[in-house]
Amino acid sequence: MAGASAPALSIAVAGAGGLGACGALLMTPPEIVAWANEVRAASNDRFQINLWIPDPAPVRNADHEAQLRDFLSRWGPAVAPNAGDVTPPDFSAQFAALLEARAPIASSVMGLYPPEFVSRLKAHGISWFANTSTVAESKAAEAAGADVVVVQGMEAGGHRGCFDAGKAEHEMVGLAALVPAVVDAVRIPVVATGGIADGRGVAAALALGASAAQVGTGFLRAPEAGIHAAWAEALASTAPEDTVVSRVFSGRAGRSLATDYVRAAISNDAPRAAPYPVQRGLTAAMRVAATKAGDLSRMQAWAGQSAGLARAESARIILQRLWDDAVAILRY
Repeated sequence: MAGASAPALSIAVAGAGGLGACGALLMTPPEIVAWANEVRAASNDRFQINLWIPDPAPVRNADHEAQLRDFLSRWGPAVAPNAGDVTPPDFSAQFAALLEARAPIASSVMGLYPPEFVSRLKAHGISWFANTSTVAESKAAEAAGADVVVVQGMEAGGHRGCFDAGKAEHEMVGLAALVPAVVDAVRIPVVATGGIADGRGVAAALALGASAAQVGTGFLRAPEAGIHAAWAEALASTAPEDTVVSRVFSGRAGRSLATDYVRAAISNDAPRAAPYPVQRGLTAAMRVAATKAGDLSRMQAWAGQSAGLARAESARIILQRLWDDAVAILRY
């Protein structure tokens, strides 16, 4: 998750035998290189860097954005007229930084690396892990040269990694159905992610044919993750139905805690979310104010449906238990 990829978390995970990861969506090229250097210096060079494939330019509507600014001002500071003018970091520059950082693995989300980028990855000996959310996306990733597909079930916290943003809520496939379908459809290794937060989930993913499991929300309560205490504490009591997929933070569909703001923003009385990244810009003031105040009701608190399984322990301990419990189940 962008914003929850502290170097300390990947260092701890790598040290325990796992693969660390960095969601680099919002990072500048120097920040990407610095992250890689810090993790490499304190670990076994086992990490991946993830880049968000750029969306098409958003279609803007000034009247609609004015309605959103008025609505959001009830939940935080007044929203500046130009708040929606944000643009994502330069993707080509981020990719160049990924190559400079000598990441062993580059992963993609929201689409596929273009052919010229794939050629450059292969020339640098970098493996490409493509995040997908459907069988069709997985087959497209294999055809484009991906070395591995990381299939994301609808249970996952944070943004839904759909190639077509407009289909995110309509093509929501659970991990138990998605993994075997993708395993049967492609010849490259499959990694399962989404709703996996304990050894039972890991064992289930492997039994369904996945070569590995990826865990996100299950590590958010680890001190190395460095997220706000209010967010981390709330995860402990989160039931699967306490999370919801919405576009109300960024304009892209993502699963978060169903906070007061989220419930209000998805109601019929609220204006619909603006497209990504306009909505992200419009909600920025509210999100910053909520974090400063420790106000969970307005906070961008991403959470997968297995959030309640996350433990407030060192990432090393979490990872070791994940593996030990999975092995015990599979050997039973």
